[in-house]
This record gives sequence, C-alpha cells and structure tokens, in this order.
Amino acid sequence: MRFLLSDEQREFARTLDGMLGACGTPAVVRAWASGEHKPGRDLWARIAEAGVFGLAVPERYDGMGPLPVELAVAFTELGRHAVPGPLVETVAAAAFLDRLGDGAAAGEWLPKIASGDAVVGLCAGAPFALDADAADAVLVVRGDTVCRTDAHGPVQPSLDPARRLSRPLGGTVLARGPAVAAAAAHAVDIARLTTAAQALGLGRALLTATVEHVKRRTQFGVAIGSFQAVKHRLADTLIGLEFAQPLVHAAALAVAANAPSAGREVAAAKVAAGEAGHAAARTALQLHGALGYTEELDLSLWIRKARPLRDAWGTPADCRARVLAV
Repeated sequence: MRFLLSDEQREFARTLDGMLGACGTPAVVRAWASGEHKPGRDLWARIAEAGVFGLAVPERYDGMGPLPVELAVAFTELGRHAVPGPLVETVAAAAFLDRLGDGAAAGEWLPKIASGDAVVGLCAGAPFALDADAADAVLVVRGDTVCRTDAHGPVQPSLDPARRLSRPLGGTVLARGPAVAAAAAHAVDIARLTTAAQALGLGRALLTATVEHVKRRTQFGVAIGSFQAVKHRLADTLIGLEFAQPLVHAAALAVAANAPSAGREVAAAKVAAGEAGHAAARTALQLHGALGYTEELDLSLWIRKARPLRDAWGTPADCRARVLAV
C-alpha cells in the first residue's frame, strides 16, 4: 500500500508543530513532573482548541470524529514535542464511551473531552492509571465491568518523571456486560495507535536533535558526524523510523475502516514505532556522550519517554502475540 497524507492533513501537522514549538514544552514537562498541572492544563486547552480531542469524539457529541488517521497525525506531533499528560488515555476513554453506546456517561463526558474541559483517564488491563492526580475522572475496566473513580493511591515512581502512575481506588459502576469488554478492546486499539504515533514523533525529534549535535560536536578537529560509525548509527535509526511510519498510517486506515485485521495492524505498528523510538533514544544518548545523561539537558525529557512509550498499552511481546493471534 502506498499511503500519502492529504494536503489538509499535512497542514494540520504543520499547524500543530508550529503551535507546540512556541509553547515551551520543556518547562511544561518539568512542571508536570513536579505535580504542578496548571501549565499542562493551559497547554491542554490550546490542544483542544486546535481540535485534537474532537477527532476522537463523534459529531453528535460536539466532536469531529472518530478520525483515526488524523489522530495519528496529531499524536505524532504531540510526541515530537513531548507533551505531557494522559493524552492517549483521554482519546481512548472517548473511544470507549463512544463504542459503549449512547448513555449518561457518554453524554456527560464526551462533549467535555472534545472541548478540553475534562481530562478523563482510562485504565484497562493494568494496575496503574496514568496521571490520575490530574484527571477529572478515570474509567477503570475490569473484565466486563467499568467503574468511574476520581480517587487514587499515592503517585508511584516512573522512568519518565512526567508519567505519574497511581492505583485507582473504589469507583461507581457505570456498566456491565459483553459490550464493556468489546468497547474496551476497541479503546485499547486506539490507545496503541496513538501511543505508536507518539513514539514515532518522539523518535523523529530525537533523531533531528542528534543530527544537529553531531554536526556541531568536534573531535580530532572534525565534526563527529563525519565519522562512518556515527553515520551508520544515524542511518539505522532513520530506517527504523521510516519503516514504522507507513505501519502507523496503515493501522489508522484499518481502524477507520473497522477492518477485521485492525487489531493486528495496530499491534504491528505499536511494535515497530515503539522499537524505533526506543532505538532513537539510545542513539541520542550514545552520540550526545556525557551530555545525554544530564537532567538539565532538555533532550533528556525526550530520552526518558522512549522506554515507557514502547511498553505502554502493550509491551513488544504482547503486541507481537496479538499480531500472531488468529
């Protein structure tokens, strides 16, 4: 399959890139990691105003979606700029409520998600919820039951300080039955797709920053980017990202078409993009040398996201098993 973004989709990506580039996301990430949510919520409002969350919400609830391809485009840019917060979880929660069917919960939360007025997390098949301390509500799926809760345990340490994990507590049952499990499976596909897009964008940002660094950094009187070993490492990183991108776009198309193979295609994209983003982080760390280990360097905020994104919403082993499932 040959897939090219439309002019409108490319312009959407450029607009988001320009907006996020002017927002000073490193300061936002550091504030979020310290538990200060206001800068992040202000940025969240701007992202919502750009229409990102509306892409996951149906028109009948004041959204524009569901539009999986545009979501993949948007989340690639969000990953490129390392935007913190439960972005994936909120669009996955929107997909879950939409697939669950019209009801009080959908009517209450979907318009708020589309407008950016609500941050709604989703915890499905995992013991911890992401950024529950910043969410207005968390939907917790256990088997064929979904509960809504706004209570959580203490924040747990994470490899990425801006990914704040805590165990959801208690909750009010919203629905039970086979429809819950089916809606949760769809939401997991959306979460994996958008996480893969984030990892892709993150990897591209890391590669760009590393290329610029090796052009400036000199050794033995020449730029280290002229060394053959460095060129090969960068080329391998680029190839991984280039191979992952069409898989992410193809998976988005499969989800949009509600294809029977969508779950497997999403899992394949998640593996490829997650591994490519993680490889880009390792390359950035190695080629930046001792600088790569310093928390003061803004690039460290990107490097520390790569491993968690690779494993979030399904480790590579989990996703490979999904690809091979009949």
